[in-house]
Amino acid sequence: MSPERTAPGRILLGLALMLVAFNLRPALSTIGPLLATIRESTGLSAGGAAILTTLPVLCLGIACALAAPLIRRIGPDLAVLVGATILAAGLTLRGLGGLVPLFAGTALAAIGIGLDNVLLPALVKRDFSGSGGLMTGLYTMTLCLGAAAGAGAAVPVEHALGGGWPSALAVWALPALVAAFLWIPFARRTASTRAPSAGRLLRDPLAWWVTGFMGLQSSLAYTLFGWLPLLLQARGLSALDAGLYASLMTLVQAPGALITAMLAARARDQRAWIVAIPGLTAAAFLVLAFGPETLRIPAACALGFGIGGCFGLGLTLIVLRAADAASAAGLSAMAQGIGYTGACLGPLAFGLAHEATGGWGLAGGLFVTIALAAILVGQAAGRDRKVSAAAPEAGSGHLQPVTTLCSSDPARSA
Repeated sequence: MSPERTAPGRILLGLALMLVAFNLRPALSTIGPLLATIRESTGLSAGGAAILTTLPVLCLGIACALAAPLIRRIGPDLAVLVGATILAAGLTLRGLGGLVPLFAGTALAAIGIGLDNVLLPALVKRDFSGSGGLMTGLYTMTLCLGAAAGAGAAVPVEHALGGGWPSALAVWALPALVAAFLWIPFARRTASTRAPSAGRLLRDPLAWWVTGFMGLQSSLAYTLFGWLPLLLQARGLSALDAGLYASLMTLVQAPGALITAMLAARARDQRAWIVAIPGLTAAAFLVLAFGPETLRIPAACALGFGIGGCFGLGLTLIVLRAADAASAAGLSAMAQGIGYTGACLGPLAFGLAHEATGGWGLAGGLFVTIALAAILVGQAAGRDRKVSAAAPEAGSGHLQPVTTLCSSDPARSA
């Protein structure tokens, strides 16, 4: 698909992109509110539950490694359709019931999500380079709205359908299929003009700092997706109320992601934002998990704004630090592939800490430690510099520097 588009075509592309983004989190956010029910009906142990919440994050990382060869073979536009179709298939599989379809469907859905996670920042960089901050914020906001819908509707949908947790998980295949169908007009096979070089990125310190921040903030998010409803139930809330609190938190992620991505993209660098937003996330989590009942609602809102802002910052760093669309695809694959692979340790360690102690104190301390690590790593990732995945031009005689200082970025004209 040509990057040169008419205004109506760009609007339609943007709307289709938002619909794809909406479907990239319900597969993950619906597990937490139903986790107690799943454990009760299947006999799944706490360790098994920890693996279930860790598995999709690991598969996200694996899928990101597949994105680059897929882009080279069929182009990013058709690859988005492939990812959406795999996602719908995984969601459908979970509706069969039982632990094997649950784990297999979750892994398959996460692979589809991982592919599209990599592709969307590259499409934003290619087709909306003049408004990168705005578009990153919008599709991140839409993604968070999808996560909120999944978390909030999981228990009510289970009650309404009467088919137990399998039907409540499988119903999300319907909007995923709609997104795949509406993306078909944009799913044209294109030849890759510039293949991102993984080797150059792996030798670039800035790419590793961006990857580290992406992984750490992802660890925070997926820990909350998997364990927050169960934590709230341990504090005396019903499964429905715990799901609603998780939904409120997830809903507020949308404005957090939009506002943070837009404002951070306009800043000279993003280091101040990287201190403020993860710091807010850690503080709000402590209040919600251990503070007074009267502060639960404001703490849930602050936690949602913070975790959404962290995700918006992670995607904004990918767009701003990349020199071009090919570099954005390569950096996105690296940051999310390696980042998600490392991030899977967060919810696993959180769950094991809870199982070992029978309480939430050690697990809560781990959450805060991860947030502080994100702040430290983000100070290097937030500097105003560029990373390039492009191979050096033939005949240049030497490798061009991978990271260069940059005084301006087209995304800041958003």
